[in-house]
Amino acid sequence: MLRVLGTIGLLTASNIFMTWAWYGHLKRPAWPLLLAIGASWLIALPEYMLQVPANRLGHAGMGGPFTAPQLKVLQEAITLTVFFFFSWLVLKERLRPNELVAFGLILAAVVVAMWGRGNPHANPHPHPHPHPEAHHPEAQRPEAQRPEAQRPEAQRPEMAPNAGRPT
Repeated sequence: MLRVLGTIGLLTASNIFMTWAWYGHLKRPAWPLLLAIGASWLIALPEYMLQVPANRLGHAGMGGPFTAPQLKVLQEAITLTVFFFFSWLVLKERLRPNELVAFGLILAAVVVAMWGRGNPHANPHPHPHPHPEAHHPEAQRPEAQRPEAQRPEAQRPEMAPNAGRPT
């Protein structure tokens, strides 16, 4: 649970920085474009310093609870949540009903992506046979149709009791 909360906390903090980097300059229309780009770049650096550890902490390949697609969907939902408050509190822009519905659908995508999260290392389709070779196509053919090298010795013509002897 600590990794889940840590990942969400770092992603939220990183998204606050990124939202400022992407949209904060809109409050400064007098800034020249290059100044806006430079300021945004400086704000984005701390965002990366939070985003990278969040993904490493949360990724299943590094002991975390999430797959990479789950991290991405979670990050997008956090981004929209942060943006909602940024738009409302900083830019003084209210979201229209259709935008709220769109945000809600993306949040629903998080629920779908996390559904049955369980162990991300678990194979969703466990192998039905205890031995993988049992699933090999040759193992499913009747013995009479298998190439001779795969037949038991007693059924190979060269191993038959009278093989090679004149009758």
